[in-house]
Amino acid sequence: MATRVFINLPVADLAKSKEFYTSFGWTLNQNFSNDDAGAITISDTIHLMILTHEHYSRFTDKPIADTHSTSAVINAIGLEESAHVDALVEQAVAAGAVEAAPQELGFMRSRSFADPDGHTWEIMWMDPIAEAGDWAAVQAKYGEQQPA
Repeated sequence: MATRVFINLPVADLAKSKEFYTSFGWTLNQNFSNDDAGAITISDTIHLMILTHEHYSRFTDKPIADTHSTSAVINAIGLEESAHVDALVEQAVAAGAVEAAPQELGFMRSRSFADPDGHTWEIMWMDPIAEAGDWAAVQAKYGEQQPA
């Protein structure tokens, strides 16, 4: 069985968050969704659980961060095609996300956005030669050194 990742996020308006995340192609799994939670399938191995604040609080006794003003985590998703980065972020912005400044390193590009609750998402693409760690080929292709 492949390792699966489950990201759990508290949301202020569950219906709005379900609509937001499904608007750019992620799928709502009705089998694990109800009035307290939405199970969003990002890929075969990555899943997002959006939870009402009350429901989220059942899993921790820490206060819920106000991610509009505090950074708690950056959720990064790597895509196979550079053009897919633009498409997903543009769909998220059209659905109400706030975009941050894009990052370009030649062999890697990313664009970030904050969802309606302020949670940060980085959508990225990395050239497969860099992902494989072939820094000589990266330098030859992009003129860039291995990042620190």
